[in-house]
Amino acid sequence: MSLQLEKLENNMAKLTVEVPAEELEKAIEKVFQRQKKNISIPGFRKGKVPRQMVEKMYGKEVFYDEAANDLIPTAYSKAYDECEEEIVSSPRITIVQLESGKPFIFTAEVALKPEVTLGQYKGVKVDKVEAAVTDEEIDAEIARERERNARTISVTDRAVKDGDQTVIDFEGFQDGKAFEGGKGENYPLTIGSGTFIPGFEEQLIGKNIGDDVEVNVTFPETYQAENLAGKPAVFKVQIKEIKEKQLPELDDEFAAEVSEFDTLEEYKADVKKNLLEKKEKEIRSAKENAVVEAIIADAKMDIPEAMVETQQRQLVDEFTQRLQMQGLSAEQYFQFTGLDHGKLMEQVKPQAEQRIKSRLVLEAIVKAENIVADEADYDKEIAKMAEAYHMEADKVKEMMGEGGKEQMMEDIAVNKAVEFVVDNAKETKPRAKRATKAAKEEAVEEQTEE
Repeated sequence: MSLQLEKLENNMAKLTVEVPAEELEKAIEKVFQRQKKNISIPGFRKGKVPRQMVEKMYGKEVFYDEAANDLIPTAYSKAYDECEEEIVSSPRITIVQLESGKPFIFTAEVALKPEVTLGQYKGVKVDKVEAAVTDEEIDAEIARERERNARTISVTDRAVKDGDQTVIDFEGFQDGKAFEGGKGENYPLTIGSGTFIPGFEEQLIGKNIGDDVEVNVTFPETYQAENLAGKPAVFKVQIKEIKEKQLPELDDEFAAEVSEFDTLEEYKADVKKNLLEKKEKEIRSAKENAVVEAIIADAKMDIPEAMVETQQRQLVDEFTQRLQMQGLSAEQYFQFTGLDHGKLMEQVKPQAEQRIKSRLVLEAIVKAENIVADEADYDKEIAKMAEAYHMEADKVKEMMGEGGKEQMMEDIAVNKAVEFVVDNAKETKPRAKRATKAAKEEAVEEQTEE
């Protein structure tokens, strides 16, 4: 295999990969052997047709596409490893030559890691923020804990009200005809959750168990199903169950149940302590973000669009994985929200750009300040992972492998760069808001009158 690299504009490059004719021939023969059991030609037993006969009947190129698909991943992987430039995007493949007896040639257009010119990154000024916890915040946190410990009880003697958990059967109709995907049985719906189409849940308030309710709604203009978007519909709904939350009493018994403390006062003090620690972490995180954003604003870099697109896809993949962990498919999410894959990609683009810029400037600072991660740093991170996953540290190291270790060492160095710039930042008191022009004029008038 041979590789040629041509640098293009905007930190893009074109890799030209040439695979020897012999390897292409092997790939074609492999495809034929894989497919021949399914090929039938009159005069030959199934699976016994000579390749030359198949190519004569269907053309020599009959196995080309599949052979190319077999060759490209391995060939591109080798090219990626051999390339001296740092590739930061998925490749866009174009086949240049695909013919038996000749080398297989394809190109891969990729983004290269852009150079970063750092501006000021030491002594960045940020507003100083003090951590404080109010009584209202303590009460709100305790209220959330009461919600988490609430009992759900069935209700039979009243109608549905806001906040109730209901179980319903429903079927949607448009112009008197049921539409696909508009039916559900024994569906759990919390009134006021905003899970359903706007206006749906509110129309169930005041209805009783066993009631048959006609709910009139209009689908959002942005709804993903084009045949329903912006159109009115009627849902026939039957209310089967009503449930409500019953909060525990706020007393010493409650405190003992939800904490390690015997009294409500001790529990409240602990809540305050935890909230303060949380705020201090949030302030530290906000400070980190502010410092990095200031460094980005003063740096210069030309980020290729292909690099952004790759990061967008990664963010969308991470998001859909989180959905799956919650028992929700991407299709269901799109149905509920009216989004689609393209809109979600566009939605995460600013986050993708910010993540790329942050990583690039921090890696540049790692290089400028000769920041390194050592074995002690690595062992410390491995110990954290081992504790989190309830595994032996050596087993975690084994699973990480050399590639995983290299990536982790890079991440540790980047985290050290964050600590470096934050520790070197200058905290200043926020400036008082300047008086408006009208207020200034009024003050001048008052002084004149005096």
